[in-house]
Amino acid sequence: MKRFTTILWDMDDTLLDFLYSERYAITKCFHTVGLEITEEQIARYSQINKGFWKRYELGEVTREQLLSGRFLQLFQEYGIRDIDLKSFQKEYEEALGSVVSHKDDSLTICKSLHGHVRQYVVTNGITATQRNKLKLAGFLETMDDVFVSEEVGAPKPDREFFVHCLERVEEKELSKILIVGDSLSSDIRGGIQAGIATCWYRPDETVNDTPYKPDYEISDLHMIYEILGVFDTWQSRRDKN
Repeated sequence: MKRFTTILWDMDDTLLDFLYSERYAITKCFHTVGLEITEEQIARYSQINKGFWKRYELGEVTREQLLSGRFLQLFQEYGIRDIDLKSFQKEYEEALGSVVSHKDDSLTICKSLHGHVRQYVVTNGITATQRNKLKLAGFLETMDDVFVSEEVGAPKPDREFFVHCLERVEEKELSKILIVGDSLSSDIRGGIQAGIATCWYRPDETVNDTPYKPDYEISDLHMIYEILGVFDTWQSRRDKN
């Protein structure tokens, strides 16, 4: 018997390298408005953006406040003025969805699991951006469905988000469903609250100083084979190749 029949994959910083896309997008937008961007500004934007998403997950800011507030704060800190915020935001979202970089050969892993377990993407973000990245990265053909917070109407870790997803996955036995993600406050917390097994992906070996304790921890996505109970299948494929 398989330990799990279904895996819910987080996307950004689990299947895909979000920082890679983020760097490209913010740099492109600065160049479009005739500004150079420094390494310090790129790093600072990343901090601001992550902070706004955390606040959104906690219900402290609205989606609209998140989408505009991250840029407004950056511009204010560096004295940048006279920027058309709506145009900047639109270009950023388009640019963010136009480049991808895989984590740990994630596409090959998902392809090898196809047909052995059901796979779904569960992601916070803008629908067009997230779906563009998944298509560009080659994941759509490996997934049974994709759930984006903008479409659902609530972000991870909200109960509403997970109720929506779990109503639509084929597996109805919660003990057979596993969520894999890098965020303790979003993926792991949401999975715990939903009553499903959780796997924390931490390639940088971050220390867990939160009350959310995952069932499994991995530092490389290849470690998922043993957790899913399909290690023998993966090993036999490797031996043949």
